[in-house]
Amino acid sequence: IEFVDQNPIGRSSRSNPVTYIKAYDDIRNLFADQKLSKLRGFKPKHFSFNVDAGRCETCKGEGEVTIEMQFMADVHLLCETCNGKRFQKPILEVKVGDKNIDDILKMTIDQAISFFTELGEQKITQKLQPLQDVGLGYVQLGQSSSTLSGGEAQRIKLASFLVKGITENKTLFIFDEPTTGLHFHDIKKLLASFNALIDKGHSVIVIEHNMDLVK
Repeated sequence: IEFVDQNPIGRSSRSNPVTYIKAYDDIRNLFADQKLSKLRGFKPKHFSFNVDAGRCETCKGEGEVTIEMQFMADVHLLCETCNGKRFQKPILEVKVGDKNIDDILKMTIDQAISFFTELGEQKITQKLQPLQDVGLGYVQLGQSSSTLSGGEAQRIKLASFLVKGITENKTLFIFDEPTTGLHFHDIKKLLASFNALIDKGHSVIVIEHNMDLVK
């Protein structure tokens, strides 16, 4: 049984939609395969925020520096070393097409799908497609999971199940108010995603107040 609720998808500010659906591994491999990466000895880990090798040393790949205030909320300032780009300069010089890793992470899902389709990177587009299918085309690949709403987090989880595709085990999915904050057109996309799960032999239970979905 999978209970798909509206809890955040990751506890760390470094978790984002593209790491959650495991597409970031393929993007990092693509960057590590570039000529300049090979010349400089960069491996996929150099394109990760979680490893010292390539991330900005000052902000540790956060893109911002947190100043703790004693009696007030902490202050978050843009990292002056990397200007919020989160990586060291040599890493940002590696490009796929005309984009560096920071440009890619700032793309929306919709933009990234057209970009990787043009490059013929089907493996990456296939993993990103479910995010578009559940109506998250406007979300940035590298958007911190802490800035996503509960409904968005829930739909990213749904997309991750669609990415995994047909598993041996049939699963019962329980969704708690998945249409919260959704536009009518997005509800149609959500329904299509539910049907995709059902077509793969899974079962879906939905707790919902939205009468369009109930119908």
